[in-house]
Amino acid sequence: MKNLFISLGFVILMFTKPILAGSLETAIVSSDRTHEYMARDKYRHPRETLNFFGIKSNMSVIELWPSRGWYSEILEPFLGVEGEFVGAGFDPNYASWTPKAIKRNAKLRANSKTLSAMKMTILSLDNIPLAEKESIDMVLTFRNLHNWLKAEILMDVFNKSYDVLKPGGIFGVVEHRALPNSSIDNMKKSGYVTEKLAIEYAQNAGFILIAKSEINANSKDGTLHPKGVWTLPPTLRMGEEDKDKYIAIGESDRMTLKFRKPN
Repeated sequence: MKNLFISLGFVILMFTKPILAGSLETAIVSSDRTHEYMARDKYRHPRETLNFFGIKSNMSVIELWPSRGWYSEILEPFLGVEGEFVGAGFDPNYASWTPKAIKRNAKLRANSKTLSAMKMTILSLDNIPLAEKESIDMVLTFRNLHNWLKAEILMDVFNKSYDVLKPGGIFGVVEHRALPNSSIDNMKKSGYVTEKLAIEYAQNAGFILIAKSEINANSKDGTLHPKGVWTLPPTLRMGEEDKDKYIAIGESDRMTLKFRKPN
């Protein structure tokens, strides 16, 4: 009878075993994440996206311009035990709005259950590296290329990312995807960037494109909107005008690109 109880206990434990702490799944489903952020998972697919990039819990990872910390709330607890996670925030001289945004983001981190101890550096406009040369396993950026293109610093950002990555390191990019023949001016105004341009810039920095994914594609998004990508959720810059229409479209159509620094 004693052996039976032991066997039953083992079976119960086997079937009720929780997800291991520090796993990606734990970080994604954690109740410590901001609930409004979790509601966007259906558009941003963090599980599939991060698995596509090949992230591991023991990696050193930099996220460029984490802003309010949507992805950081997943990356910090996932990497915080075995690896290292650093956010490269705004340079205060980037634009007139950045000092205010820096204060806002710092306050959000301070009040966050997961980000209060998050390490931060600056994505500097000057010739200051993101980290020590060839010291990082992975650099990630989510929906930022259009900003750097408009500010004419996109090549500099890609070069800085290349410099800090170890040989074989991964550069993961998610960005709003423009129609193939879109002009540079249109990209700057709309917030959508062509896949071709993103790949060309990365290759000019020295990266090799090793994979593309349609994880974050949205066939409902025709990309031609009155207020560019900001017409769509979560910004909804048109206010109440055609709001239901844009909510039905959802967040933007996005490219998901995986680059590698040569060995």
